[in-house]
Amino acid sequence: MSKVFMGVRLQRLREERKMTQAALAKTLGISPSYLNQIERNQRPLTVPILLRIGSVLEVDPQIFSEHGSANLVADVRDILSELPGSETTSFAELKMLVENMPGVARAILQLQRRYRMMAERAESLEAQFDSNEGNQSALQPSADEEVRDYLNGRQNYIGELDEAAEGVGTITGEALRARLLQLSGVTVLTATGEDTLLRKRRYDSQQRVLWLPDSMNPGQQAFQMAAQLGLLEHAGLIDTLLIKAALSSEAARNGARLALSNYFAGATLMPYTAFLRAAEATAYDIDVLAHQFGVGFEAVCHRLSTMQRPGFSGLPFFFVRVDRAGNVSKRQSATAFHFSRVGGTCPLWIIYEAFSQPGRILRQIARMPDGSTHLWIARQVSSGPAGFAAPSKSFAVALGCDISQAHRLVYAKGLDLHDPSAATAIGTGCKVCERRDCPQRAFPSILPR
Repeated sequence: MSKVFMGVRLQRLREERKMTQAALAKTLGISPSYLNQIERNQRPLTVPILLRIGSVLEVDPQIFSEHGSANLVADVRDILSELPGSETTSFAELKMLVENMPGVARAILQLQRRYRMMAERAESLEAQFDSNEGNQSALQPSADEEVRDYLNGRQNYIGELDEAAEGVGTITGEALRARLLQLSGVTVLTATGEDTLLRKRRYDSQQRVLWLPDSMNPGQQAFQMAAQLGLLEHAGLIDTLLIKAALSSEAARNGARLALSNYFAGATLMPYTAFLRAAEATAYDIDVLAHQFGVGFEAVCHRLSTMQRPGFSGLPFFFVRVDRAGNVSKRQSATAFHFSRVGGTCPLWIIYEAFSQPGRILRQIARMPDGSTHLWIARQVSSGPAGFAAPSKSFAVALGCDISQAHRLVYAKGLDLHDPSAATAIGTGCKVCERRDCPQRAFPSILPR
């Protein structure tokens, strides 16, 4: 048996029975100073003393077992990981808290559950009463949400970066390498090893070397080179955009800087005018566009959601990326489609079906609770190094548009866009969905009846 230090728990049991240290020590057959050391965690609880405690205090000695605390330690650790500065809390401290003060640990869990419930209710009510006229949220958004709000507020279109990217001209991977070396003195090298699996690119500003993992295909490498080119050649423009964005935290500014550099990369490889004309000519056929511009399926979907130049705009798309667990890592909207921040997403949405049919483009006519109807297409995408058992990432991406514009897409062929019965009834997430009779409901709705 390992040494058990649970003095606070023993002290609580003693006080509940209104016993002094001297009285309990006498009953246990030990000295008051020995009991005092046990309660202060200066000495462990031995098996004979545990058995005597069980008999005297009429409790199961298993309440002092460490095994029953493992789940509680994990739960408290998960909660604290969401708080800023929690990285200074060690596992040993959490273990000591749970083992000695399990009541306090459970109270922390209860407080966190109540906070989440109230936060979800507040965001739900705000969504109902938001007039889309710039109302300030009562809850401070996360850095990621703040960046998404900034992009969506601009209809996911950053004209300044698009114009700068068009000035680069038609570009290839080799041309990008040459441009980085000629104008910025940056050498692009291919790296191997475990460290390269942790990031898409690594830039050494001292040596002026851009390292790219060898697992990337040429299109992915070109994208990363273009993103670094944007950070170097257009640092002033990006800084100006960040100042105008008036983001609230350094984390949000860093996230926005990354998003803007990626926007520039997409605009460089898929120049606005040429890309939009090609999209219209192919009826927005994503595979054809990916082949024509040398990029991946996801990159084309993302770029299509940015085609909102005044006077020369493309279809207003919404773009989403999720993983198998339902975590939404990207959501961009060039129109008024509302992505819920609470309650997850709807399991009836075609995007989740894509994981079971890798490689296929799936289609769905979906109707929201407010009556709006959309055409969605979805496909699974994967990235990462090749090889057996090599770590990789798997996502599903979806692109959607209002049903009134769906006839312009090649993916509408063979679908009856005007048949109401052809639409699947979906929602924004169980907790904020009005459909009380949904067969896939996982949680009761928090909306008032």
